[in-house]
Amino acid sequence: MNGQASEIERWIVKGDHDLGTAKITYLYIPEYLDTVTYHCQQAVEKYLKAYLIFHSISFRFSHDLVYLLDLIVQKDLDFNNYYDSVSELQGYAVEIRYPNETIFLSNEKVEKAMVIAKAIRELVTGKMNISIDYNDVIDK
Repeated sequence: MNGQASEIERWIVKGDHDLGTAKITYLYIPEYLDTVTYHCQQAVEKYLKAYLIFHSISFRFSHDLVYLLDLIVQKDLDFNNYYDSVSELQGYAVEIRYPNETIFLSNEKVEKAMVIAKAIRELVTGKMNISIDYNDVIDK
């Protein structure tokens, strides 16, 4: 495996750890909805960065999913359909982590965040034509 492929795999695996953490937390500590959505945002951030690395697109380290998507769309218009989804997750990056911010999270919003993260993972890995196994808890 060359250096770039290894780096891409590490980003995907780290994203999978975030998505797995989100799912386990949701299943076993359902009152931690803010933690679940935060990890969904983090997973998507890592998946998008893996795709940018795949295309050798430079990016600044940022939690801004729209910024990352803007860079990707310059190369791949198929991602144009994901602006609404990543915008929804965007607010879960920083603001939700602090006690002075109140964001109402329903189970529906949290479950949608997990669906978005998994869909972006599938899109990214499919477009890169790579298969990286992950813990099946993500599919439960």
